[in-house]
Amino acid sequence: MYTKDELRQFRTDFWNQFNLKMKKIKSSSGRKMNWLAYPSDVKDIYIRIDTDGKGARLTFDIQGKDEGVRQILWEQLQELKIVMESEMGTDGIWIENASSLSVPKFNRILWERNDLNFFKPEDHTEIQNFLADRLIHFDAFYQEFKDILINLAM
Repeated sequence: MYTKDELRQFRTDFWNQFNLKMKKIKSSSGRKMNWLAYPSDVKDIYIRIDTDGKGARLTFDIQGKDEGVRQILWEQLQELKIVMESEMGTDGIWIENASSLSVPKFNRILWERNDLNFFKPEDHTEIQNFLADRLIHFDAFYQEFKDILINLAM
């Protein structure tokens, strides 16, 4: 078991190492990218990466308070599902009307690996490879279609 300070350092070291790995990689649009805080350029759309003792994941969340806008964005993504999953190389998990303690209602697309454990240092390379691969493929899709989402969200 880790102390609070050890856990903070463990997480900091992991994400710093991941950031160094990704720093060399540009977006498919050619611009430098902050991969740890992927910019959606759309209000209420969040792209996040995460890892813990249960796995590693990339999530695409639509968290708009306006139910109508959230539904329009969700429907558009469903229209693009085949293109998105083709680019990703794998099917995502599509969750309509999810909820959490901080967000009462949102839609989510999720790519994850449940066979990895952040607390096992021997899994760190595989976690980083998985997250990097998912982000790069997602970026290729997102850069091509984000203008559609931006226009729908206005």
